[in-house]
Amino acid sequence: MLKTLLQGLRSPVTEPVPPADPELLALAANLDEAARRRLGRSLAIREVDAGSCNACELEIQALGNAFYDLERFGLHFVASPRHADVLLVTGPVTRNMREALLRTHHAMPSPKWVVAAGACARDGGAFATSPSCSRGLAETIPVDLYIAGCPPTPNDLLKGLLALLRGG
Repeated sequence: MLKTLLQGLRSPVTEPVPPADPELLALAANLDEAARRRLGRSLAIREVDAGSCNACELEIQALGNAFYDLERFGLHFVASPRHADVLLVTGPVTRNMREALLRTHHAMPSPKWVVAAGACARDGGAFATSPSCSRGLAETIPVDLYIAGCPPTPNDLLKGLLALLRGG
């Protein structure tokens, strides 16, 4: 056991750096440019889980890992809706989350965009028949962009945010 421990201390084992994805690099340049052109600064995102199964949240969290590195795209998550440009919502909006979501939306300064990420936010997804869930985010607040998927991939999320900045 001591031998294994000492070997690990001498030469730590890490994963090699993944090769640069040309599509991801191009997307990064486009996102940063679009955010600065539209807002004059980086894009601030407030994410709200309105009652989902958390699959979408796992993909959103992947945006912050070393591979995607959301900050290099000129995007960042904020803790307060008062600092956010985009409200990124996952889940079908449960009865218990409806009021919190409305308050978050009203606390955001204008201009503001609302993005529904995933099938549940679009039309209720797997929870569409539940009496305690809405049939999508649009029943609660107006939606500017839908990002499809169950769950959407990090690349899909980034492409959706780029489309929002370009056309919103």
